[in-house]
Amino acid sequence: MGAYLLLAFAIAAEVTATVSLKLSEGFSKVGPSIVVVAGYAFAFVALAYVLKAGVPVSVAYAIWAAAGVALVAAVGIVFFKEPVNFSVIAGLVLVVGGVVLIEAGSAH
Repeated sequence: MGAYLLLAFAIAAEVTATVSLKLSEGFSKVGPSIVVVAGYAFAFVALAYVLKAGVPVSVAYAIWAAAGVALVAAVGIVFFKEPVNFSVIAGLVLVVGGVVLIEAGSAH
């Protein structure tokens, strides 16, 4: 499996775990709490394999962090009706822009 595809699975697992963290209501609900633990475990194991495959840690973590932030924010806005305004959008654009810069800088 390609390293970047595995990174995408790691990100999906991390986002699922983070959303489940909210749904667990402080680990008081068993189902979402199990998803939290399993999701983070899978995400970190997958990330370890991505790094072992040779993806630079700066690139892998930047993609992981930016995608995670953007996806969790989108889930919060769509499913949890969290507020969205110019500051939220600008912050997400800056996070994604930062990843693009890191990726471009690592290519040289």
